[in-house]
Amino acid sequence: MLSHLIHAVAGDDKGNEEMRPGKMKATVVLMKKNVLDFNDFHASFLDGFHELLGKRVSFQLISTESGDATNGMQGKLGKPAYLEDWNSSESSVVACGESKFSVNFDFDEEIGKPGAVLIKNHHHSEFYLKTVTLEHVPGHGRIHFVCNSWVYPDERYQKPRVFFTNKTYLPQEMPEPLRKYREEEMKALRGNGQGELQEWDRVYDYAYYNDLGDPDKGHEYARPVLGGSTEYPYPRRGRTGRPPSKTGEDPTESRIPLLMSLNIYVPRDERFGHLKMSDFLAYALKSIVQFIIPELQDLTNKTQNEFDSFEDVLKFYYGGVKLPSGPLLDNIVNNLPLEILKEVFRTDGEQLLKFPVPQVIQDSKTAWRTDEEFAREMLAGVNPVIIRLLEEFPPTSKLNPEVYSNQNSAITKEHIEHNLEGLTIEEALRANRLFILDHHDSLMPYLRRINSTTTKTYASRTILLLHNDGTLKPLAIELSLPHLSGDQLGTVSKVYTPAEHGVEGSIWQLAKAYVAVNDSGVHQIISHWLNTHATMEPFVIATNRQLSVVHPIHKLLHPHFRDTMNINAFARQILINGGGILELTVFPAKYAMEMSSLIYKSWNFVDQALPMELKKRGVAVDDDSSPNGLRLLIKDYPYAVDGLEIWFAIKKWVTDYCSFYYKTDEMVRQDPELQAWWKELREEGHGDKKDEPWWSKMQTRKELIDSCTTIIWIASALHAAINFGQYPYAGYLPNRPSISRRFMPEEGTQEYEELESNPDKVFLKTITAQLQTFLGISLIEILSRHSSDEVYLGQRDSKEWTSDETPIAEFHEFGERLSRIEERIVEMNNDKQLKNRVGPVNMPYTLLYPTSEGGLTGKGIPNSVSI
Repeated sequence: MLSHLIHAVAGDDKGNEEMRPGKMKATVVLMKKNVLDFNDFHASFLDGFHELLGKRVSFQLISTESGDATNGMQGKLGKPAYLEDWNSSESSVVACGESKFSVNFDFDEEIGKPGAVLIKNHHHSEFYLKTVTLEHVPGHGRIHFVCNSWVYPDERYQKPRVFFTNKTYLPQEMPEPLRKYREEEMKALRGNGQGELQEWDRVYDYAYYNDLGDPDKGHEYARPVLGGSTEYPYPRRGRTGRPPSKTGEDPTESRIPLLMSLNIYVPRDERFGHLKMSDFLAYALKSIVQFIIPELQDLTNKTQNEFDSFEDVLKFYYGGVKLPSGPLLDNIVNNLPLEILKEVFRTDGEQLLKFPVPQVIQDSKTAWRTDEEFAREMLAGVNPVIIRLLEEFPPTSKLNPEVYSNQNSAITKEHIEHNLEGLTIEEALRANRLFILDHHDSLMPYLRRINSTTTKTYASRTILLLHNDGTLKPLAIELSLPHLSGDQLGTVSKVYTPAEHGVEGSIWQLAKAYVAVNDSGVHQIISHWLNTHATMEPFVIATNRQLSVVHPIHKLLHPHFRDTMNINAFARQILINGGGILELTVFPAKYAMEMSSLIYKSWNFVDQALPMELKKRGVAVDDDSSPNGLRLLIKDYPYAVDGLEIWFAIKKWVTDYCSFYYKTDEMVRQDPELQAWWKELREEGHGDKKDEPWWSKMQTRKELIDSCTTIIWIASALHAAINFGQYPYAGYLPNRPSISRRFMPEEGTQEYEELESNPDKVFLKTITAQLQTFLGISLIEILSRHSSDEVYLGQRDSKEWTSDETPIAEFHEFGERLSRIEERIVEMNNDKQLKNRVGPVNMPYTLLYPTSEGGLTGKGIPNSVSI
């Protein structure tokens, strides 16, 4: 109706499709705000009305060749040209939500070749500008701009928005008329470090993790500030500038209300796209936080919160489980929107919970309990980055003996030597046949505090033997507690060995469950959150602050930062915050993030490179006779085998790309943006680690290539390997319990008698409770899903991301290498000799299979830490 009214008043110019003399046509692809928010009629109406009043969207070309003497010799600006037919209902639709419009520029010989375009939005609301393409520029042909940015009304900016062509420039190669625009753009992205940031701000800046606690809500929700101290070092997060909490605890930033939890500040271009938001976050995650947690807190310690049998657990996936009754939950269910009921509760009117069947129990309901599968998941499960070679026996501790006294292992040769297939311990060590899953030193410093809550768990060490067929066999599990009389008296440990029958078999199953609880917590807090999400955010911030969008390293890395700041902001708001989902569902509870700070003290960027990480754990050694100079000590190690293929494919691509732009080491040293980027990463982004000697000096092409390869590996393949297997493996909580609520039953106690009479019930009463299970698997199902608009490794969301043909061709070759890796993964998964690739649960290892469809697939490597 509005468009008809406006055309009736202003007239409908049908001649715009034909080029008039002296005109130069551009095609603009964008998404209107009201297309992305169907309820925003207000924006649609006012934007149309502004068009009627002449408040339109203007474009001015900026010359690469001619400077303006009246403006500091910045590139000469052409005359404003305007976006045409904004209100037309006949605008060409080119993709989901995207429309194509025309702009006709006056041709100006003084402008010559345009290198940038200046845009002013005089509408009421913002729009998402995807591309601008100039057709038939005299003497230059087609010129393309990849924009991919939200453009707010011009009044929101101190200076108009400027977008550069897809040409790639090192700083010294930038045409002189464009250099000031390049500098001004980066200055805008850095901001001034002041004030609370608003949604239209484009500022990338650093802050400590001082927003996890909520002292205004009560002392029990206060949490220490992470970052900026030797006690609690941490990577930096994106600054929001919110005021301090009202309690007067000045270091703590105030928190936004829960009902506004999806509106936490990140630069608008870092927010999820509309498809991803509609896929799950707008409903699913928000509904869990707002509606499930209160019920969980109300019922978490009640007997009706227990599973009575494994059949009860299976009902989560086969048939459904009736929600616990109660007026609070009845009120929740009766008042939830239908979309939330469908997405999260999966209710059928009977208040039944039902989830997809996790892969780990699709073929067999019991194979997960075998020792072989327990060990296989250390190599091919959701946390395959902890197991290491055992180099000395018994295992020793690196904890300070002056504080913790003797923390060395109590496992003796009598515990394991009879299971070493005829070898002595010394022979097994020399043959590299003994391995360890060690969750002792990382947990012991916090174990006393952790167990003061409802959690009851142990530090653990698990010793394993490598069979001749490549599989691993657990030999012993050591469970340890701090001495009752104080840390200075050391540890109290008990060792358990494999058993299949009777109460001994039940105790062995419990021992494995305690190990799985530890591994689940370390996986979520360290392997997943700390080592990918948290450590990657400073790279996102520094890259946007110090490398221009036309810089080759910005173009190389930018796809690997997609959505990272957004998902991390959501995590700080509702997942890892005090009283958030992580604390409710993972055993370290309120000490989870504090414990991750302790582990960050030993974080080393150089060791995040896969070959270095494997060698550090002793599972790989240098070997010049191997194709990549590395030999795995466990040949059938699916994560390492597939990971090394991906790693060296990434490195080949990065080497080719960087070598195209940097012909010599001197060019690396003389690049001011690159040097500022690396300096800021060390001194600001990872400022608590700035004095570590392992940081490269960024003086050579090799250092640049190695660093960029590591960044891409962490953001893509490493994150994929430890994230997208969460639901396939841990969606069935008995396989990967995240909490233990009782200690091991002792002989002569009532709990021991119950273990003898009903071992399954004792097992289930020990691990994660029912409502915590529901909350946990609701979350990991969301986190394990690929969005429908995901972009995978070897892909880009724009085919014209650079105008340089050689990098485009090299990137195509990178994609072809990844396709060949996919074929090899399928072949290996079908090879019956490689027993760790499928295992007793008949679950092929596909977590490092590069591509995927949307949804819950258990495969696919997105370009970035995007979920």
